[in-house]
Amino acid sequence: MTTTPIPDDVRRYILAAVPSVPYLEALLLLRSDASRAWEPAAVAHRLYVTEADAAAVLRALGDAGVATLRGNAWIYAPADEDLRALLEQVAQTYSTHLVAVTEIIHSRLERRARQFADAFRWKKEER
Repeated sequence: MTTTPIPDDVRRYILAAVPSVPYLEALLLLRSDASRAWEPAAVAHRLYVTEADAAAVLRALGDAGVATLRGNAWIYAPADEDLRALLEQVAQTYSTHLVAVTEIIHSRLERRARQFADAFRWKKEER
């Protein structure tokens, strides 16, 4: 098995801060046109998700210090230069290693699902 050439800091960021592929895609969409203010409907259209899902992702990006709300729309506005530089690395890595990055995101989701399922198994075994 070969290791993926993903920088450790990018891998750590994805594992710690990227809950889903739509989240990453929205982040990259806002980054791609940083001067544009994105409304949830436009993000939903571009990412093929519901408007409610797009709004939730945009709020999450805001909570993470990646985007800022201006009126009814969101703009790409990383909280500091370190985050901006890291997000540039994430974008570059995703553009060249899409499958590896999505596998990292999915491994995070699978681990959380396993932990959730294990919680029920432990409770059942305690009886």
